[in-house]
Amino acid sequence: MCGIAGFVNPGGLPADRGLIERMTATLSHRGPDGDGFHVEGPVALGHRRLSIIDVDGGAQPMANEDGTIWTSYNGEIYNEIELRQELESKGHRYQTVCDTESLVHLYEEDELDLFARLNGMFAVAIWDRRRARLVLARDRMGQKPLYYASLPGGGLAFGSEAKAVLAHPEVDRALDHDSLARYLFYEYVPAPYSIFRGVRKLPAGHGLVWEDGRTRIWRYWDPRLPGRDDRSLEQVASRFWGDFRGSVARHRRSDVPIGVFLSGGLDSSSVAAALCQVESAQDVRTFSIGFEDPSFDESGPARTVAAFLGTEHHEQTFSVRTVHELLPEVASWLDEPFGDASILPTHLLCRFARGEVKVVLGGDGADELLAGYPTFKAHAAAGVFRRLPRFAQSLAGLATRGLPVDFRNFSLDFKVKQFLKGAAEPLSLAHQRWLGSFTGAELGRLMLGGDVLDVEREHLERAATIAPHADPLARALRLYQDTYLPEDILTKVDRAGMACGLEVRAPFLDAGLVDWVQTLPSAYKMHLGSTKRLLRAAVAARLPSSTLARAKKGFGMPVGTWLRGPLRPLLMELLGPDRIRRQGLFRPEEIARLIAEHQAGHVDHRKPLWTLLMFQLWYDRWRT
Repeated sequence: MCGIAGFVNPGGLPADRGLIERMTATLSHRGPDGDGFHVEGPVALGHRRLSIIDVDGGAQPMANEDGTIWTSYNGEIYNEIELRQELESKGHRYQTVCDTESLVHLYEEDELDLFARLNGMFAVAIWDRRRARLVLARDRMGQKPLYYASLPGGGLAFGSEAKAVLAHPEVDRALDHDSLARYLFYEYVPAPYSIFRGVRKLPAGHGLVWEDGRTRIWRYWDPRLPGRDDRSLEQVASRFWGDFRGSVARHRRSDVPIGVFLSGGLDSSSVAAALCQVESAQDVRTFSIGFEDPSFDESGPARTVAAFLGTEHHEQTFSVRTVHELLPEVASWLDEPFGDASILPTHLLCRFARGEVKVVLGGDGADELLAGYPTFKAHAAAGVFRRLPRFAQSLAGLATRGLPVDFRNFSLDFKVKQFLKGAAEPLSLAHQRWLGSFTGAELGRLMLGGDVLDVEREHLERAATIAPHADPLARALRLYQDTYLPEDILTKVDRAGMACGLEVRAPFLDAGLVDWVQTLPSAYKMHLGSTKRLLRAAVAARLPSSTLARAKKGFGMPVGTWLRGPLRPLLMELLGPDRIRRQGLFRPEEIARLIAEHQAGHVDHRKPLWTLLMFQLWYDRWRT
């Protein structure tokens, strides 16, 4: 995995090599194995390398045979071998065995159509000297990030992370107040927006062309819709396992050691089981971490799966103190605020695995493709709730107020009250209320200024354009694939891994597998309250029964308890009324109310308070 950066000047002004070196240096954590630059007329390309394929010969930026096409690229192309054979048959001569070289040759053949042919995770920049054209593209599912900014006079800057773009002196780095509202609503800033007024994210599955000072963005891949399939679940599960095993085989290609993240849950365990069919189990290295606090220690189930499969298992135990001590460090390499607390243990796991390997396979994407989250069960329950008379819905809300506050992870109190935040709303809004921190009304009470963005209306308008003719579950899955998967899950894994130079690959997001699974009827994914029905059927004889029966658990952190205990001093410091008043973004009295109710144990405000705390840590690092 790598980091890329670059810019193109308007009007043919010559590029400054010193500037591209400074922009690229901000990404050294993404590519600790070396850097490279190409400066030619108005364009400058930079690259930081984490060498995975062709360790000796894969340096970038890389050119075609006559030096008219240059690329700087971050990612892995899993169908590169097939593409290479086709391109060589057409007369292209390769100088390396690196997948990067196929990009320049494929551009020579297909130009802008090349991205739809790629099976992989990538952020790509291509400079076409003949047309004076800069092309950017991001992979289908959004595994690799790509930021860009328009420059005064018609230029363009880009980079793998916002910090690289911000290193260009002409980029507007002012706080975008609409995106602050988006962050508080989603717990991340969704593409195409960023927290900085002058910076944008290229959405997943999109490309950008810059020519003659003008920019055009287009979508090069459209997700597929469910169709009809009359085969039995067993027949479809057999096909799924064969395709998934093929995906794992493609994703394991590497010239350096690889491993598997193993949480003991269904998704990562399925990856490990498939890899053990591709190669000898004793050669498969699995990694998990545990915690001294048994309430959120998951090392036992991981150990059970590793023993069942016979892998070479690596495990390390941490204290809760170690996790929250990461907070200042995380804020230093997250250049946008990020409210998902699981980024802390994810980074610990990445650092632990990086001591042994450079590449790991993970289970990301299975929940969004196959309906694995508890919110999909809530989706069905909400349909029943909305049919209740208004007085019955109100009574349900009143009854839950009597539940004692329980700060444990996914406690009954937390789940019931979170469910009621969205149960009466349209399903697309209900899902986001279940996932997020603040409702639109709560933002109106929290944020200063009389013109707070109506984030809920914006969300509903976005959701209305996604698979409007599909069934409700298929529409919900597509919404997750459009927002939560690329902007939360994949962002978390990319940043947590890249912060320590670890590449994380997701076999569930193989292009061919995704295309097929998206066409399957929803009944194969969820039926009678059973989530990930297809995956469970596919691995029924390949994993311990305890793994199949285990309830879905994320990388949960006891945030509610931390905010009343070891993190209370930090909370009071960063969200104190005097500081909030000076900052001028939020109403001090509203934040004081949230803190007082949480500290007294009257209401569980773990999600909004954590989201605010992470914003303040980001603000201190990037805005002051």
